[in-house]
Amino acid sequence: MWRHIASNVITLLVVLAFLLGGVILWGQAQYTAEGPLDEPICLRVPPGTTMRGVSRDLEGEGAVTSGAIFRVGADYAGREDDLKAGSWLIPEGASMADIVDLITRGGASTCGTEVVWRIGVTDTETVVRELDPAESRFVERARFDPAAEDAARPEIYATMRDRADTRFRLAFAEGITSWQVVEGLKSVDVLTGEVGEVPPEGSLAPDSYEVRPGDTRASVIARMQEAQEEILAAAWEARADGLPLDSPEEALILASIIEKETGVAEERRQVASVFVNRLRRGMRLQTDPTVIYGITEGRGVLGRGIRQSELRGATPWNTYVIDGLPPTPIANPGRASIAAAVDPDATDYVYFVADGSGGHAFARTLAEHNRNVARWREIEAERADE
Repeated sequence: MWRHIASNVITLLVVLAFLLGGVILWGQAQYTAEGPLDEPICLRVPPGTTMRGVSRDLEGEGAVTSGAIFRVGADYAGREDDLKAGSWLIPEGASMADIVDLITRGGASTCGTEVVWRIGVTDTETVVRELDPAESRFVERARFDPAAEDAARPEIYATMRDRADTRFRLAFAEGITSWQVVEGLKSVDVLTGEVGEVPPEGSLAPDSYEVRPGDTRASVIARMQEAQEEILAAAWEARADGLPLDSPEEALILASIIEKETGVAEERRQVASVFVNRLRRGMRLQTDPTVIYGITEGRGVLGRGIRQSELRGATPWNTYVIDGLPPTPIANPGRASIAAAVDPDATDYVYFVADGSGGHAFARTLAEHNRNVARWREIEAERADE
């Protein structure tokens, strides 16, 4: 009798073990199989959220077939306690294993809201954007002048700014002056502290920088300076032979002039060739942005045309009256202008003037240049008549 009972118990245990093994294999297959999402979603994970809470949200969004399998799989993989707060873009068809990896890996949020301060040469604006997971692109929600009174700021800004998963970014325009950088940083209300002194002109890399609430303004300046040092050092190391430049500092000065002379990417190296050819021939650079910098010293924009008296006025930067390069940069040049300064096109150009299209007409001789200038005057007159 006891043998019969024992035999039955053993048989039952074998069957249960077999069933349990089958359940485990089925669960593993479900955990790693392609998920049910037909389009991406943005999963928000606030601080303090548990894996159980995330599994409920995922079930509600139709991103997983079983919250229980999701939790068991995360626990089995040793990721139960690695959940990271943020906003995570869950792609279509993502498996449970893929989702666990996304929300426990860490790093910057991959979707959600982004607040961008665009600090430019003439103005600064704040843009609030939110990622549309279905289209995998940001959609603008608000845009405003950050220097305006708080009452003028859209309500969505305060809402998004205080959310834990919002990302913050600063975007500096190429050709911005150091004074303009410092002034722009004052309007970024998630930063703290003051900037003691305006950094040397040209020493800041105009680029995009992600910041976190509580970061200091001085730390942003330090990052910009470090980036510019690296960019300039690499460009100088790869410079063309025979340049009439004696140091990286002179390359930076020339790059700042190129930056202010053209906004057309394709002609930066042509503009660089004009200035390099003039330096080689001992000709004055005669470039208007250096006159403007001598007037403003980088504190804002001139906002009007240059007077004839100012073209003749003696300042350390006015290349109509000084020989060679000015003593300092006249702006913070971007990477492309620095590259153009150390590797200009090989041309015979020594003149250029606006051509009416946003670019410039280049010339090898004064006679050719005068014809280009006459054409530009005609364009100006036609526009005035219109």
